[in-house]
Amino acid sequence: MQGKLVLSDGTYFLGESFGALGSTSGEVVFNTGMVGYPESLTDPSYFGQILVLTYPLAGNYGVPKKEFWESKKIQVKALIVQNYINHPSHFESERSLGQWLKDEGIPALQGVDTRMLTRKLRQHGVMLGKIGDANIYDPNYENLLPYVSTAKVETYGSGRKNILLIDCGAKENIIRSLIKRGVRVTKVPWDFNPMRAKFDFDGVFISNGPGNPKQAKKTIKNVTGILKQGIPALGICLGSQILALAAGGNTYKLKFGHRGQNQPVLNCITNKSIITSQNHGFAVDMKSLDSGWREWFVNLNDGTNEGIRHKKRPFLAVQFHPEASPGPLDASYLFDEFIGEL
Repeated sequence: MQGKLVLSDGTYFLGESFGALGSTSGEVVFNTGMVGYPESLTDPSYFGQILVLTYPLAGNYGVPKKEFWESKKIQVKALIVQNYINHPSHFESERSLGQWLKDEGIPALQGVDTRMLTRKLRQHGVMLGKIGDANIYDPNYENLLPYVSTAKVETYGSGRKNILLIDCGAKENIIRSLIKRGVRVTKVPWDFNPMRAKFDFDGVFISNGPGNPKQAKKTIKNVTGILKQGIPALGICLGSQILALAAGGNTYKLKFGHRGQNQPVLNCITNKSIITSQNHGFAVDMKSLDSGWREWFVNLNDGTNEGIRHKKRPFLAVQFHPEASPGPLDASYLFDEFIGEL
């Protein structure tokens, strides 16, 4: 069955449906990774977005069991690919990509000229789009965190040190990465105030998540309290932006964002570069922060900020994903660096 992706300027792309039948709308973004579609599709940071994969093959290794996912369900509004492989070949595959999308009610199109679509998004910036007769939906004007955050306090691991994880849409591998380093993780809702916690904790981790960071007003206010108390804190992705806003800084929307497992960044302190996994559409304006902060990482493709660090206090933030999943593992040492601050 033929389907159509229509962008907000009227441009349309035809394709063949291989997911659920139905209408949807969201922000159209592209990911440049060659692998990792199960992790990307279940990454809560993609909530509210229609995902375009630039790599021309999708589905060839099927879908693994849930323990390899980044959340309990598919988070994207829809998936757009060039060539869908309906006969997966992998020993861990439990079903096809198409069947998974149908099971979860997610529309998908194949046979789309994803190169032309990506070039358009790079030239004009990310755009809103729709499949079917849905009304145009812009996720940037809504606080998306209630849709992707836990609704209750949950504890993982049994280490002596306890890290309070503010769940703004946390990927599962963040928790796995912390637990394997011997710490306990207490995951709390996005609007939980750590200053009113009835349990002890040694540090605060502000997770990744979807949408415009300025919409997370309650989280920003709570993180401001954490900084005032001097509690060790690490923010990643959306958490980095929230931490910067809580510190009095500003954020802005990137033209087409950074999404993929091949993003090079430079550590401004050591002058060493690493390859990182990224998924964000906003960035921190380094010039908006006071002199107590220093730039920690920058993106080597466009020079935008990829991390900030306080000069005297244990406050760290990176825009990329040290937990990787899917790869690479270059930045995993940042978990150890944060735990060393506790």
